[in-house]
Amino acid sequence: MSGVRKAEVGDKMVRRFPLYLRVLREMSARGLSHASGAVVARALALDPIVVRKDLARTGVRGRPRVGFPTGEVIAAIEGFLGWNACSEAVLAGVGRLGSALLGYPGFSQQGFKIVAAFDVNPKRCGKVAGVPVYPVAQLAETARRLRVALGILTVPEEQAQAVADAMVAGGVRGIWNFTPVQLAVPPEVRVKREDLAAGLAVLSRRLRDGGAAS
Repeated sequence: MSGVRKAEVGDKMVRRFPLYLRVLREMSARGLSHASGAVVARALALDPIVVRKDLARTGVRGRPRVGFPTGEVIAAIEGFLGWNACSEAVLAGVGRLGSALLGYPGFSQQGFKIVAAFDVNPKRCGKVAGVPVYPVAQLAETARRLRVALGILTVPEEQAQAVADAMVAGGVRGIWNFTPVQLAVPPEVRVKREDLAAGLAVLSRRLRDGGAAS
């Protein structure tokens, strides 16, 4: 079976793969058996050369003037991203952002499921968007019992390191960090920090400069 050649894939390409999947799934839903790199590029306002190279690196062979087999490319990208199998996660911090993530329906399309959440406020314990919410003191034990590999951190910054420590103690190997804190974790634990303020700053600057906001 064709598959993405991992040695050739950088972070920028990985970030483009979910964009391709959205367009390719829409094309597949319309009954299109082949996807042209130019059409995908136009839908996403990307360089057609970049898109064609990215799709070619999935290992799926395209045909001139026909394009790439839509189903095969979707399967190859889903397999590389691990979205063809369900990955489970825990979330800590059931405030506005955490609650929004718990209720986000798009995760299911990405083979991703939040199976438990935690908060220091006892009034938030129970269920949010169908996900059980426990006291944060139970995080390490619950994560270990559920054998989850991913943790999502949406707590106030003063709690971030302690909660990250609990995640690591529970066997979490990757942390999606929505706090501004630079976490100290063991080298085998991966952290991806989403800096919302930095993203807004870039967008605001581009708007002031009159440049593209993509």
